[in-house]
Amino acid sequence: MPIALSKVVVVTGAARGIGLAIARRFLAGNWRAVLLDIDGPTLAATARGLGREAQALPIECDVAEPGQVGDAIDQVVARFGRIDALVNNAGIALFKPLLETTYEEWARVLAVNLSGPFLCTQACAPVMLKGGGGSVVNIGSISGVRASTLRVAYGTSKAALAHLTRQQAAELGNAGIRVNGVAPGPVDTAMARQVHTPAIRADYHDAIPLNRYGTEEEIAAAVWFLCSDEASYINGQMLAVDGGFDASGIGLRALREE
Repeated sequence: MPIALSKVVVVTGAARGIGLAIARRFLAGNWRAVLLDIDGPTLAATARGLGREAQALPIECDVAEPGQVGDAIDQVVARFGRIDALVNNAGIALFKPLLETTYEEWARVLAVNLSGPFLCTQACAPVMLKGGGGSVVNIGSISGVRASTLRVAYGTSKAALAHLTRQQAAELGNAGIRVNGVAPGPVDTAMARQVHTPAIRADYHDAIPLNRYGTEEEIAAAVWFLCSDEASYINGQMLAVDGGFDASGIGLRALREE
């Protein structure tokens, strides 16, 4: 029998990092959370660590594969009977020079970062509509707003995702599903701590008015807000959660030193 004791959120890329923080935030709000991820072993370990078998459902899934997405959402309906929110967080962060990026790499990044949210929204929206509506949040990036080196595939995919968000909002809003996006700036994830050298971190700090990286929990809080009733008239927006990175120009370090 389907369980329908509380609202249900589907979070992609939820085995670790920002996706896991988002799932934790919804669980803390007494929602049930479906955790989708392509990394089965890590996802299984994450689910065990959560210790919330009645509320958390892990499903191994490649969001770029239509068949896998359809099968995953069928499992959600069989288990919980409803979907109230979808967070399209799964993504690939490929950083390579434009002239060294292969077509296969380009295609895979766009498949996961752009086609994934398209497929997952198409699969979840009919279930949301049966329950009276819902909310979709697409996780973009500052790289979809500001171009920089080494991000030809990643930045392009996130820029396209911002427009997909508006397209989805324009059509699904008429049916009762709000669609918005969150564009994080630099976030202090485990991956960032591994690959961002002290020099890179210092450069980011110099460019961000708040003079620090964001946290996974701060991104999760923004997603939680956009899915809540308090955001009931917000639709088709990309919310930058970046400490003012996108809003600022140059010269912050000089200003601080005065």
